Amino acid sequence: MKKSLMLSGLAAAALAALSGCGGGDSEDTGPKAVRIDFAAVAGDTPITCASTLSGLGTTSASGTLTDMRFYIANVKMVTRDGKDVALKLDATDNYNTTQGSETITLIDLEDKTGSCAGTPEMNASIKGSVPAGDYVGVKFTLGVPQSLNHTDQSAATSVTPAVINNAVHPGMAWSWAGGRKFTKIEVTNSAWTAPTFFTHLGSTGCTGTNPAAGQVDSCARPNRPNVTLAAFNGDTQKIAVDVKALLAGNNVTLNGGGPGGCMSGATDPECGAVFNALGLDLATGVATATSPAQTLFKAVSK
Repeated sequence: MKKSLMLSGLAAAALAALSGCGGGDSEDTGPKAVRIDFAAVAGDTPITCASTLSGLGTTSASGTLTDMRFYIANVKMVTRDGKDVALKLDATDNYNTTQGSETITLIDLEDKTGSCAGTPEMNASIKGSVPAGDYVGVKFTLGVPQSLNHTDQSAATSVTPAVINNAVHPGMAWSWAGGRKFTKIEVTNSAWTAPTFFTHLGSTGCTGTNPAAGQVDSCARPNRPNVTLAAFNGDTQKIAVDVKALLAGNNVTLNGGGPGGCMSGATDPECGAVFNALGLDLATGVATATSPAQTLFKAVSK
């Protein structure tokens, strides 16, 4: 009996020592900090507003950036066993907001130098936290949630969150009915027939009680791609935004009809290939069983 009690006591002491050294679960009970960095690329080449982009579209054209901003909503980290865990944003500021269960971040990868015509300020990261766990992937929506997309674009920031306020981020508003431009990626070359190839993604076919006052009930084509990167580690990887992949299916030097590039028009001849790169069906504005996998976003090493 004495020998049994002695062994039991030694086992308990060993377990206590293991826990004290971090071998148990005690060190994993607090929140886990998450930072998701984004970077502009053309293929495998990092780009800035001063870069000459080559190999664009079906004719391997060259051009330069004029804008690269987009909204990311409702980020979720994916655990090893396949569970989605919502990211809690660290801040509410000019680039981030949390409204109930909805979160929005504006990623701004241009600095208004060179050929870029956006804003001097930049924001290349989403920072937040999730409960402790083993996370292996990330999911997010490209766009502004419907409940916030059609708020008053000109109201004071005390009424409209700064991240979606046109006075704070000029150029990201679309129209009263359309709401915001979810994505604004523009490439230019003065020699092209339409000098700028616009990629303006946003909801279309929106109707409501009084769209002119921002009262929009639904949009026929929501145009909010849901992006999944099944293998992503924010400590060692960043998310590359590939302009070359976005434009791969179009002859960017010519305009086949409508505005230059793609402004989310269901009949715009340039929008089919752009929507393929976004993983969306052009006719419905959602992903379908036959939609190709999106190619705009990819995980790369930091």
